[in-house]
Parts: sequence; C-alpha cells; structure tokens
Amino acid sequence: MSLAALPGLLRQDPALAELLAVDGAVVAVPEPARAFVIAALARLGSAPVVLVATPTATEAEHLAHDLAAFVGTGGVELLPAWETLPFERVSPAVETMGRRLRTLWRLGARATHPTDAASDMPDTTDTTVVVASVKALLQRLGATSGDVAPVVLRPGDRVDVEELVGRLVHAGYRREYQVEHRGEVAVRGGIVDVFPSTGETGIRLDCFGDEVDRLTEFDVADQRSVRDLEVVEIFGCRELTSGVDVRARAAKLAATGSFAAEQFGRIADGAVFDGMESFLPWLAGEESIFTDLLGSEDRVVLVDPRRMRDRAAELADEEAALAEALATTWGVQGGGDADLPRLHVGFDRLLTRSKARLSSLPATADGPSVAAVHAVGWPTALGDAGVLARRVGELARAGCTVAVCCEGSGSAERLAEVLESEGVVVERLFGGGVEQADPGAALARPGVHVVVQPLDRGFVLDGAGLAVLAEGDVTGRRRPHRAPRARRRAVEGFFDDLASGSFVVHHVHGVARYAGMVKRSIGGAERDYLLLEYRGGDKLYVPSDQIDAITPYTGGDQPSLNRLNGGEWQRQRSRVRHAVQEVAQELVVLYQRRLASPGHAFSPDTPWQAEMEQAFPYPETADQLRAIAEVKADMERPSPMDRIVCGDVGFGKTEVAVRAVFKAVQDGKQAAVLVPTTLLAQQHFQTFSDRYAPYPVRVEMLSRFLTPGEARSVVAGLADGSIDVVVGTHQLLAENVAFKDLGLLVVDEEQRFGVTHKEATKRLAIGVDVLTLTASPIPRTLEMGLTGIRDFSVIDTPPAARQPILTYVGESDERAIGEAIRRELLREGQVFFVHNRVQDIGAVAHRIGLLVPEARVAVAHGQMDEGSLEQVVLDFAEGRYDVLVCTTIIESGIDMPTVNTLVVDRADLLGLGQLHQLRGRVGRAGQRAYAYLFHPADRVLSETAYERLRTIGEHTELGSGFKIAMRDLEIRGAGNLLGNDQSGHIAAMGYDLYVRMVAEAVAELKGEPVPVPAEVKL
Repeated sequence: MSLAALPGLLRQDPALAELLAVDGAVVAVPEPARAFVIAALARLGSAPVVLVATPTATEAEHLAHDLAAFVGTGGVELLPAWETLPFERVSPAVETMGRRLRTLWRLGARATHPTDAASDMPDTTDTTVVVASVKALLQRLGATSGDVAPVVLRPGDRVDVEELVGRLVHAGYRREYQVEHRGEVAVRGGIVDVFPSTGETGIRLDCFGDEVDRLTEFDVADQRSVRDLEVVEIFGCRELTSGVDVRARAAKLAATGSFAAEQFGRIADGAVFDGMESFLPWLAGEESIFTDLLGSEDRVVLVDPRRMRDRAAELADEEAALAEALATTWGVQGGGDADLPRLHVGFDRLLTRSKARLSSLPATADGPSVAAVHAVGWPTALGDAGVLARRVGELARAGCTVAVCCEGSGSAERLAEVLESEGVVVERLFGGGVEQADPGAALARPGVHVVVQPLDRGFVLDGAGLAVLAEGDVTGRRRPHRAPRARRRAVEGFFDDLASGSFVVHHVHGVARYAGMVKRSIGGAERDYLLLEYRGGDKLYVPSDQIDAITPYTGGDQPSLNRLNGGEWQRQRSRVRHAVQEVAQELVVLYQRRLASPGHAFSPDTPWQAEMEQAFPYPETADQLRAIAEVKADMERPSPMDRIVCGDVGFGKTEVAVRAVFKAVQDGKQAAVLVPTTLLAQQHFQTFSDRYAPYPVRVEMLSRFLTPGEARSVVAGLADGSIDVVVGTHQLLAENVAFKDLGLLVVDEEQRFGVTHKEATKRLAIGVDVLTLTASPIPRTLEMGLTGIRDFSVIDTPPAARQPILTYVGESDERAIGEAIRRELLREGQVFFVHNRVQDIGAVAHRIGLLVPEARVAVAHGQMDEGSLEQVVLDFAEGRYDVLVCTTIIESGIDMPTVNTLVVDRADLLGLGQLHQLRGRVGRAGQRAYAYLFHPADRVLSETAYERLRTIGEHTELGSGFKIAMRDLEIRGAGNLLGNDQSGHIAAMGYDLYVRMVAEAVAELKGEPVPVPAEVKL
C-alpha cells in the first residue's frame, strides 16, 4: 500500500516550513530521509511540478523508487539521460528517448494547458515530481514541448490510417511487417499495431472504415490481444526529428562540406537512421534545457548541490575531451574542437532562464544558521530479532508511528511474527489483515504497522514522531533499483521471432506459411486467428488460443509446403514417429540407468553454507535463486544429478556453481570444475579461492599454467584427498588423474568441448553429480534438456545493473575504430580488439598503436608460452594496458568489469555462438558497453556470414542466447543434431515438432500422460 498518508506528519517541522515558504532555502536532510522530505514538500506545497536534481543517475533511480512509495507511482517521473556519449554515432535506446519526450510534453502541457494535460494523463496526481540526474537536465533539447505531443486515441475516434502511420513514422517509428520491438508500427488492412516507446506491450487499433472500433493491448511474443483499452498515448521515439527547421540547418551544413556532410545530407532529405541523434548539437537550434520549461509556481530541488556542480564539471571536461578526439580523428577544420557545439550546457546555465523557485538539500548543515531535518538511519539488525524488536518497541512506547515496509506479503508476515514473538503489538495493513475502511489513515496513527511497500532504506524522525523501517534495514541487503527485465514468455515456445511469411508446422496438417493474425466473426463472436497458407492455395484459420498446435519451422533449408488435406503429412509423421520411438528408447535407457545408479545424497545446508552465500556482494535474481534451489534439491537426492543451467553470458551461472561446490565440500566430498581454457581456469580459481578464503577449503588449479612439478603435486593431492576443489582444463580428464572421493563435477561452457573430451567426461562422471553450465546452448544440449532427459534450469533475467550492449555491425572503418577506442579511454575504460589470425596479429596491434598513439596496446593469443600469456592478461586486468589485441582466447568466461568496448575486425569469419560469447565479455559492471563487429568493405559476404551478422545485430537485448542458439541451428542445418540418420526427419518435421515428438515418446515410455492439443478446423 502507498505511504502517502505519512508525509503529513512532517507538517509542523520548522525546517519543512522554511522550505515551503522561502525561495532559495537551504535545509540539510540526511540521505535516508530525502525521499520523505521531498514527498512532504510536494504534497504539502502548491507547486504543480517539483523537479528534483541529483548528482548521478543511480541516485536518481534510488530517489524516484522511494518517492513513489510516499507520493504514488503515477505522480513520479524518472527523467533518464542518454546512455550514449556526446558525438557517438549510436542512437540512445528508444525507451530512453520516449520517456524524455513524455516528460517534456507533460511539463510543457502543464505550463500551457494544465487541465488538458491532466485529462490525458490518468495516473498523475495534483503535483508531478520529476527526478533527474544533473546530466539529464544539462542535456540540450532537440525539440520543444509543442513538437512532441503524443498521439492520443480512444475507441470511436475518427482516424485516417495512412495519415496516422505517417505521423508515427515522422516521430521516429519504423514501419515493419510485424511489431516485435519498441518503436515499430505495422499495418494489415484496417488493423494498426504499434509498440509505443514508453510502453511495455504493443497497442492494436482495429479500425472500421475511418473510425477506431476497438483498442487492445497485445503481447508482441505471440501477437495475441490481451485486454481492451479506453485510451492510449503514443509518444515519439526520437528526440531529433526531420522537421522543416532541422532539415534546413542540415542542408546548410551539408553544403559547407562539413566533416559529416553525407550524414547531414541524409537528414536534409528527411532520412531517419541510427546515430542521427549525435548531430543534435548542430541541428537543435536554440539552446534550451528542461528547466527552461518550468513556471513561477514550480519548484526545483537540488540534492547535494556541491556534488552536482562537481559532476557537471566532470561532464564538461569529458565532453571537451571527446570533442578533441573527434577533431583529431576526423580532421575537423576551422578551429578544431573548440568550435564544435556541445550536447550539454554548463551548470550555471541550469537555472538562469528558469522562473521556478529553488530549494537546496545538502546532506549536512554547513553551519548553525542552516536549518536541518533531524533524521537518522536505522542500524542494520542483520536478522537479530531481539535488537530489532527492542528498538521498535521503544519507539512505539514513546508514541511514535512506526511503518515497517516489506517487499512482499510473505516477508511481511514473517517480520510481523518476529516482532510479535518479542512482545511488540503489530497491526497488519496488508493482505487479509486490512480491516480499516481507511488503511492510509490507520497507517498515520501511533503504533507499529506492517505494510507491503518496497522501500530502499528507512529512517527515524523523532521530531515528527515517525519511524519508517525498510526490509533492507533488517536483512542488511538492499534491493536492486533497476528492476530485472521480465521474461516475455517461456523458452519452450520460441515464438518471439514468428513473422509473417515464415514457415510453421501444424501438428495435424503439416508445413505451412504463416500469413499473420487476422480477425474473423463466426457465430456472432469475433476472435483472433493465425492464418496458415498451404500448397495449392489452401488456407487454415487457427484460433489464437490454439497456438500450441503450431511450432516455428527450424531445419536449415527452405521446406516444401504440405497440402491441407493430403495424406502426405500423415505418412511422414508415421515414419518419423517410428524413428522417434527408437531414439526415445535409447534416451529412456540412459535416463533409467542414471536414476538406478547409486549416488550420494548430500546433507541439507549447513550454517557455513548460509554464511558463505550471504557474503555474495550482489542481489540474486529470481531465476538465479530458482536455479540454486533446483541444484541443491537434486544434490540431496540419492540418485546422481545431471542438470544443465543455461543462462546468458554474465547472468550469474558461476555463483550457482560456487554454492553447489561448497555444499559438496561441506559433506566431505571433492569437487572438480572443468573449463575449456586456461584463462578461464585462472579466473575461476581466483573466484573460488576468494569466496572460500574464510573456510578450511583447499582450492587448486590444474592447467598448462603450472610447471610439471606443480601439476604432479595437484594430482597427488586429488588422489589423497587433501585437495577439496580443483579447477582445471581438459588436463583433469587425463588417465593419471584420480580422485579420492569425487562428489560433484561442474562442466563450464560445455559447448566448447569436443566429442573426445565429452566422452572422457562421462568416464569421470560415473556415479557423480554433474552440473553443466552453458551460455549459448548447443542444439543437442538444448534438445536433451527440453525433452526431460537431463534436468534443465534457465537463468534469463539479467542482473539488475546490466544494460543491453549497443551493437554496431558494418564495414571496416579505421576512423570509426580509432573513435571507438578513444571514447573508451576517455571514460577510463579498456578495449578488447579481437583479431583471430595469429600470423599478423602483431601488425594489427602496431596499426592500432599508430591510429591511437595515446593507447597502451598489448597482444594475447593461444600460441604464446604460458608465462607470457598469463603475465599479459594479468597486466591488462590490472590496468597496465588500454587495448588488448587478442584472438578468441577471451571468448570463455573472462570477467573484466573495466572492459566495456569490444571491436571484432573480421566478424564474418566467426560463428554465431562465438560472436555472442565475445559480446558477453563487455558490459559486466553496469556501464553502457559497445560492440563493433566489422567485416571487409571489399569482399562479398557469404549468405551464412551475412545471416550470422544480421542475427547478432538484431538480438542485442539481454538474455538473447536462446534465440541465437535456435537461429544458429537454422543457419547451420540440423544434420549433426542426432546424427545424419535423423537429419531427414528433422528437415521434414521441423526441429520444434521433432523435439516435441521425442518428448512425447519419452513420456509414453516413462508412463507419463501425453497432452494432445485440441483443434478447431476452419
């Protein structure tokens, strides 16, 4: 529930009275109470808009999150800054630009038409609170609020479809066959689909003639309508649009022979292209920023203004350095970098044209004359119920209002029970415990109230008789502020990429061409149908709720369509079913043999296990916790575990292994971690050693980095049991390596091992629990997991701080390479430059040194001797080099958070899985990362290379490993999936249906029920 009733308790505080009454007031507010004080300022004051400025984007996110608890979600807007750097020829995220345009419109609309603005914004309160970093506020605007009015639609509105689509295209939307991503629009007859820049789902307009008959929300994954809507707002998705003024300025710049004359010419012609926003400083016209839009009744709150000024100075220095790099790289004439226009204005410009009133909230008072809100944070209880209850009880007895804020009803109930067990009287204001007619008023009364309302941290305000306790104050763990991205749908469907014109397989009628979603009215009821086209012009309409009867066709070459009512498909199905029975029999025998094998049932978690896990410095994602629980449950069973944990690069698979290995060691067993490369072995050895350092666990490494004597010592330690954990390459599979009591084998990056090593792994794994970690699953692994023979856990929620990697695919360009490297160096980062030919890698490194003389360049490849390679990688990791020119040796699991730019100079020669793995080496510290995948300008790409580069360029979102694995299967063909004897069957049925048939046959042999999809035939 909202905490909106609480800010009123601050009404009598003299510091708040000063903030409300005095323009330019300075009041010291400790960090834990900032959100509460600003909420009181918004709710008790009369300002239509309260603009809150913070030094950093992270602080803005934290503050907006907690403000929403005290103000209400609809009343808080988080204004983001562009993720891209000034002058960088990559467009910011569509969502980022959409949210900025929405805020710009709402500020401008409130200033000019406050009543109309409120009517079009159903979620807003009387006061809008906008939270922004100083970087977001100092950025120049590309348009005025009058240029960015949203398209507002309601059922019954008159609309010209082509005019509507034209308006959306002008606002930056891309017209596509089918809508799948933000910023796309598609038209099918009288149906218009659009994915708004600020939305989480698609919007479907069903027009009858020139009238909007129906507005619905639809799921872009399966294209099904979800629910009806009364009104929609569609904001633009580009801050720089090709209006008349912009085109005129661009034409003038193109005519002067500017350094980017070609790009300015395209903008002058009305073209929209990726990276055009980088030219905003040249084309924006008047220098205006967000604060210029505020009126005299509005208020600006500067949080920690001294740090804001320092951050603005850093921004100015960074942009000046980027301008210098641009001038150097492109040979800008006419005064060099000093004449280049800037994207950001100086800090002193922030309020010079604003009429708004000003308030400043430093963290501490500079002197006795500065007013202060007297608040303190909670000392972390770290789960100590006695300490927590005593403090809460003291406050309650003193007549305070104590609000205990929890993440969910489960933790709320547990915390309420803990307090009650210590004698504290608790009022539950969540779930079935809400008995008051007005729970908000009840929350403001003295006493202890437990509510469900996520909050970052709590505080105690003695003067107001108020204490707010957050769950993180109890546990010591803070929730992530960038909410994990929700998964679109379960992995098994693979329908994310189903587009009109693609091939599909109906389980009863065979291979068809998907022609899109259509609406049909039958028996007076209107429904969505999937239209399938068969050979001979036959058509089949499949109700959208029977989508499970259809699978996308994945099988390599283009298939031939079946006839709708011919017997050909049934005969083919019969042949494949017979072959599938043999495959299923083989798989089930393996499965039963594993279940029948004697294994070790590990004990439940120990206190040390809990202590070690609590030391993990990051918040786990829900998927991570689920995978960990599934692995532990398998380990505690008496039969050997065989589980695959599939998660995209950087999604936290290693932590699953760290916890499983520790659990094995706690039971007196040994554990082995098998990795494909010496570099990854070195890194895992360091990770496991660091995590287990406080405990009596001996961790060793076995790889070619060791001398023969060191290797013999490790082998002896494994045999006599003195070594608990070993991390090693394929040397672990040697005949002379024997374990005294191996209990767990972890295989990392399974897709990197060849057939020989996999067979040797089977020898090692007899009677042992096996945990397999894989990032882009090879199809065989994927198929085995999905058919239930090997247990399968998926981690596809990225860590909270990770951002999608901006990926550029294009022809080789030395100037672009130089610009990319310089830009990374300016933010004190490092660069991986991948050149996968050892013969001339030295010459490439020399060339990079000439391109960017200030860069310190090192070379690493697999043919170097062990000592040299280890030293180079170590020196690079410790920041002694800026650019590492290397082969794909960095592909597996290397974790260097300071490396946030990847350049691949012959991306056309690498496989899809390799490209995806390489891209996963950057962006691991929450910073925006960049991947540049180049191919030669003077060579024609093969069809396979073209498809691979197109796929990697399209799938930039976090967690795209599954899509890439399926697309890779499609590009390579399925011949090596289950052997050539099965490839013909896969080609005929499509991979998905074939796997489904194997799964059904396996289920039958195991005596499990097999669901049969229902069918309605039209």
